[in-house]
Amino acid sequence: MDEAGYIDTHCHLYDTRGVAQEDVIAGARAAGVTKMITVGCDAATTASAIETARNYDGIYATAGLHPHEATHGVDSILGFLDDPQVIAVGECGLDYHYDHSPRDTQRMAFAAQIQLAHERKLPLIVHTRDAWSDTFDVFAAEGVPEHTIFHCFTGGPDEAQQCLDLGAYLSFSGIVTFKTATDLHAAARMCPQDRMLAETDSPFLAPVPHRGRTNQPAFVTHVVEALATLRDVTTESVRQATAINACLAFPALRP
Repeated sequence: MDEAGYIDTHCHLYDTRGVAQEDVIAGARAAGVTKMITVGCDAATTASAIETARNYDGIYATAGLHPHEATHGVDSILGFLDDPQVIAVGECGLDYHYDHSPRDTQRMAFAAQIQLAHERKLPLIVHTRDAWSDTFDVFAAEGVPEHTIFHCFTGGPDEAQQCLDLGAYLSFSGIVTFKTATDLHAAARMCPQDRMLAETDSPFLAPVPHRGRTNQPAFVTHVVEALATLRDVTTESVRQATAINACLAFPALRP
């Protein structure tokens, strides 16, 4: 399998911070980004993601309940999983940094979405922050879907190895361009080439040299460049690897 162009495996195209959505998408196309996955975090954002995917070729949607929104209940997103634009469950998981939802509620919502991924045979997009131990405990109880992606991976080599041992993919964001992210740099160096993805998580986490600006899918090129520099390989080899891996992690993207 060969895949032309860059693929942003995680962005939020319903939140463009005042810039016209069509301009953000056009900018990504101009930068060589051929496919984007716009990720739902609750019922409203999932509906918006689906609408965008319906209106643009090469854009795909997910249906998920972010841990911040866990109190809304997984039933709030169930109806979206039947939409043909939806290619994955998530983002879902645990976030103990902000605790916007009670931790037991987060764990229940996470477990329920893992089961949905199993039942629907869909990829699972995982958000975990300050919650590694409980994240792995939930997977131990519920099982790991065949296609599992740790989005915006921020751990070090130990956490990376635990994710890889589960058979998961590591998706690197603009954080990998930050000079201070030394543990993440080490994880990026040790990640096997065939388990590595690139994302922006836009509009958040703009990479160097765009710190302080609103992030956008076009900037995934900087993530790929940073990974190539860390691994002492060509940018093109990482672009091709992350694009191919994206099509393996998310089968609906395959040509």
